[in-house]
Amino acid sequence: MENKVIWITGASSGIGEALSYQLNAKGAKVIISARREEALLSVKKNCKSPENVTVLPLDLTNFESLGNITEKAFSLFGKVDVLINNGGLSQRSLIIETNFDVYQQMINVNYLGTVKLTKHVLPYFIAQKSGHFVTVTSLMGKFSSPYRSGYCGAKHALHGFFDALRMEHEKDNIDVSIICPGFIQTNVAKNALTGNGTALQQEDNATENGMPVEKCAREIISAIRKKRFETYIGGKEKFGIYLKRFFPKLLHKVVLKSKVR
Repeated sequence: MENKVIWITGASSGIGEALSYQLNAKGAKVIISARREEALLSVKKNCKSPENVTVLPLDLTNFESLGNITEKAFSLFGKVDVLINNGGLSQRSLIIETNFDVYQQMINVNYLGTVKLTKHVLPYFIAQKSGHFVTVTSLMGKFSSPYRSGYCGAKHALHGFFDALRMEHEKDNIDVSIICPGFIQTNVAKNALTGNGTALQQEDNATENGMPVEKCAREIISAIRKKRFETYIGGKEKFGIYLKRFFPKLLHKVVLKSKVR
């Protein structure tokens, strides 16, 4: 990772913050983005080599701003080697109790914002004849769970888009890695939207007992180095991938029995 220029969205907390620290410590030049500039400045300050970190605030739902922000990102160090699409938002509510605008927000933040930013970055990667898109989805992008319908739908969509992107632009020396974390110790549950669009503001047991975020970041960096197509990260929840593929009815029973919220 030394001397690589890596742009991370959703870098103000959680997985993005942990990636910022570890990549900076490995000698990468890191561009960190999220909505909250104050939080990004705190992340920069806590990095081992803050002089190699640049704060670039963005809002993935402000689609019209993403072109200019991309141009600025590439001007900072003259290139971007890796874009880590990590910005996102979760949801915790039953379908019958979820307002439609919550679903719109899930799609805008988790899918369309990421697609829009990726489309702005793509011509630069083609021109420099190299680039690596790393998109953090979720195990919920491979199978679903109650209370997460909008989140699951948006994460499933990312898989369809980025698999196609890989096929279309392998010829341009562009790599695509899809990262699927399970339960990771972050604030994802606390920040999740409820049915009326307000934040849940409480943790769940599965997240509290999940993988430490630092370990998750290490596994993501390993996947980036190896240019893996798809990587599953977490504990026993990873086996849901294989149950979904070979025993979908069994997965249905297991998930309902677990009563994960």
